[in-house]
Amino acid sequence: MARVCQITGKTAMVGNNVSHSRRRTKRIFDINLKTKRIFDEESGKWIEMRITTSGMKTIAKKGLKAALKDAEKKGYVK
Repeated sequence: MARVCQITGKTAMVGNNVSHSRRRTKRIFDINLKTKRIFDEESGKWIEMRITTSGMKTIAKKGLKAALKDAEKKGYVK
């Protein structure tokens, strides 16, 4: 499974390590991805999701139902 947030759709970015002599080598900026169990009150079941911490903040702000609806509309969740 790819390292993609199921709520925000964030993925890893690519950049450079820059040494003191300004020599550049490729590196990956990984996302802060966590496996989180969230209780869905509507269905009465636990849902296990791989989401970033910013995705957790989105769920806390909007609510689980609205966050999943937005993610489905953007194509991040099936």
